[in-house]
Amino acid sequence: GVRDVMFLYEENRCSMTYMYEYPEYLKIKLPKKTARRYPAYELYLYGEGNYAEENKNLLLTGIPVLFLPGNAGSYKQVRSLGSIALRKAEDVDFKYHFNFFSVNFNEELVALYGGSLQRQTKFVHECIKVILKLYRDREFAPSSVAIVGHSMGGLVARALLTLKNFKPELINLLITQATPHVAPVMPLDKYLTDFYTAVNNHWILKAQDLRNLTTLSVAGGFRDYQVRSGLAFLPRLSQHDSALSVVSSAVPRAWASTDHLSIVWCKELILATIRAFFDLIDENTRQITEDPKKRMSVLNHHFVRHPAKMFEENPEAFTNLTGTFMWITVKGSKWTYSVYNDSDGKYFSFPLENHRKSYSHVYCENSMLDTSSWIYGCMNTNSSMCLEAADLSWRAELLPTTKVVMLKLVDYPSLSHIVIQVPPAVGNKYTLGCEFFKEDSRTVQLPVTHLFSFGLSSSKILLNSTGLLYNVQLLHFNQIYQAFKIYIDSHCQSLRERKPSVYRLHIPWSYEDSITVAKVPSHAEISARLHIAQPPNDSSLPELNIYSSPDCQYEVILKTSLLQVLGQIVRFHAGAFPVYIVSNILLTYGGQLSTLRATGQCSDFSLELVRTAKPYKVEPLISIVVFLQGFNWFREIWESLSLPEVDAAVLSSQDAWFPLVSLILFLFGTGIAYWSGIFFSASLRLFSSLWLILIRPTVLQQDKLITPRRLCGMISLALVSWTTCGAFAVLIIYLQYLFKPVYIFVTSAFHFQDSGLSKETSQNSSTHTVKAQSSVDSIPEATQSPSNSKTLAEAVNSLKMHITILNLFTWIVLLSLPSLIYWLKNLRYNIRLDPDPCRSTAVILICILEILMNSSTSEVKSSKLLKIAAKVPLPLSVAMLAFGRMHLYRVPHFVTFSLLLHVLCCFV
Repeated sequence: GVRDVMFLYEENRCSMTYMYEYPEYLKIKLPKKTARRYPAYELYLYGEGNYAEENKNLLLTGIPVLFLPGNAGSYKQVRSLGSIALRKAEDVDFKYHFNFFSVNFNEELVALYGGSLQRQTKFVHECIKVILKLYRDREFAPSSVAIVGHSMGGLVARALLTLKNFKPELINLLITQATPHVAPVMPLDKYLTDFYTAVNNHWILKAQDLRNLTTLSVAGGFRDYQVRSGLAFLPRLSQHDSALSVVSSAVPRAWASTDHLSIVWCKELILATIRAFFDLIDENTRQITEDPKKRMSVLNHHFVRHPAKMFEENPEAFTNLTGTFMWITVKGSKWTYSVYNDSDGKYFSFPLENHRKSYSHVYCENSMLDTSSWIYGCMNTNSSMCLEAADLSWRAELLPTTKVVMLKLVDYPSLSHIVIQVPPAVGNKYTLGCEFFKEDSRTVQLPVTHLFSFGLSSSKILLNSTGLLYNVQLLHFNQIYQAFKIYIDSHCQSLRERKPSVYRLHIPWSYEDSITVAKVPSHAEISARLHIAQPPNDSSLPELNIYSSPDCQYEVILKTSLLQVLGQIVRFHAGAFPVYIVSNILLTYGGQLSTLRATGQCSDFSLELVRTAKPYKVEPLISIVVFLQGFNWFREIWESLSLPEVDAAVLSSQDAWFPLVSLILFLFGTGIAYWSGIFFSASLRLFSSLWLILIRPTVLQQDKLITPRRLCGMISLALVSWTTCGAFAVLIIYLQYLFKPVYIFVTSAFHFQDSGLSKETSQNSSTHTVKAQSSVDSIPEATQSPSNSKTLAEAVNSLKMHITILNLFTWIVLLSLPSLIYWLKNLRYNIRLDPDPCRSTAVILICILEILMNSSTSEVKSSKLLKIAAKVPLPLSVAMLAFGRMHLYRVPHFVTFSLLLHVLCCFV
């Protein structure tokens, strides 16, 4: 599954954008108060060559666009947009042009640490005010700024509207690129999840206030494994007329999936964006239009359905068909025409009167991909010629190799003829085709194979193509955990040259279509997966549109792809892996305490994991709670207890939960936990071997739990946590703890060797240590003195317990690392991380681990609290899986509570 997500995606079909002159970034001077409050942030203006020189005095006359980089993003990523916009402005002799500004967020890791998101949002507000001041007293001064946000930059742009003193009219257009709008990819701290909740709640509750803001979200598709496209779809709002979400594979003239970084430089996408920007300009104000309807129609034109014509706000309803073209009447239901070096223009007229009785639709295609009109509707009832006609070219749709029109005859009762215009084509070669058909004859239903068929069975249909179009409806394909391979074999009767076939997988409830172009004859393979599950109130069916060649046979075979099903699990739930791994380790930890209480011996980590980490101990309870939350009475009781919502229920409401996924993730967590235990043991032996070579260990002895020296160390680390960064203090105590099992291992082995319990000697002390450890548990009691035997057994028990605690603690360190990295990057601006998601947890952990570091199982065995401490990890594991999947920052709290009970066992 990981391999499918990370490596098995379509090849990169994006072209690189290039600058024709050297890019320059002019730093904009900010007010002193702003610069002092945000010392790490900066604002730049993009320029090239002469344009950059002209703008150095900041006498700007263009249209302001602000680019916001994302997680660890650079302000220099604006260059693709800025450069292509500059070239486009040169094409129109600078009648209109755009000034592209960019914010430097110091490449902060805001996707992993949410503490700076609010600060970034406030800084962007200040930048907008500074930008608009630069245009003051200009003839066509702007009153608003358009924003392009990449990744988390798009979320920061949306968050502007949550600021109390922000005026919504300061932004009229927002374009986001691969922005996770729905939820964070990795919810590693509370500030991140709270920020998301505030932004999304505001956009839902204040939906009416946002009607003047037009928002476009572009997702990267399956190549973007960092942000899955389902997260990039804007939350479903009541006002669909002001928000649009598309996947780049469905964007006309791009038709390419992009990875998380290439979405900012993909030439095909950038061209669509810049064309849209220029079409959005109001000729009167020379700024982006204030009309929300026009903004949405422009975005739909460039990002949803392109009719292969230049955008016109109000296209003329009727056109005069003039010229000395020859008129030819076509009475048949099928017609194809090839043009090559044709010097005479022609009009082909198709009378509709007879066709209306036999057929429901007319379909036409044209391989000449220019932007001129080519298909018209006439209302003459008598004459075969028509001087005035309705331009039906606006009903067309552009595909990679052709432009197509499909009309339902019932919708055009007043039309008497369809007219196809074929202009003179000197030096050009292209083909046209039209056909009338009944919808039923071209629609075929194909049931998809069952999820558990594992690709062993298949669904198959054979299309003996006599037409130009077939629609294959995929029955029961509506869930995100479904994934299929579709194989299309095309065979033709003759070997003449044909136009390529176009296969489009059309998902009717979201703009996530994917298009494949294949030669004829050929063998094509298409992956069918969903970014978003079918909404409950939607009954439409996904379709495979086959734009075919006549006289060719198409065989369509559909199979379940187990590899891609696993890929979907990883794509949608990889963020929850740490929760399942820690849950397994916590269950093992509880099992070890139970064994210690029952037998007086601590079992080995790997053996205990196999014995205690069972999914049936945790999963059924969560499933029961999720089921009961469907009832109002249970939900009321749950809310009265002030309990948070179960994460599985939230995922179900987002259509991101599916059967058996939790079991698969749990088993995956068991596997990772098992191998992490093996890794720890191997690492321990390696370090111990090195230690034994360098230092002669002391004799085993029992330390006091708390000494003045350790108390001072505890207080010092707590101060470090409080005054600098909690994750930094956690890392220090972790490294300190790391030496404890190594020390026990070495001293045990050395003590065992010195007591004459091992007859075997070796010149290589490293090898000797490994052999000594492997035989610690198998030493016959009779060969050891009672005191030595007891001391050694206690050391081995303590060693096993410390390894498990260290395993748990490793995941706490890993989950706190992002805030540590953020703190280190910003150390030159502020020595104290504020806000710090780990501070309070770090102080508690320091106290716990400073005591546990010097504890042994002999103190715990006799404790009155051991029974409770051994039973608590099970409910904590259940709670962790219930409330930690979408809130990873809660995981350390559950582990800390369990370790706190262990500390109490040392005293009580």
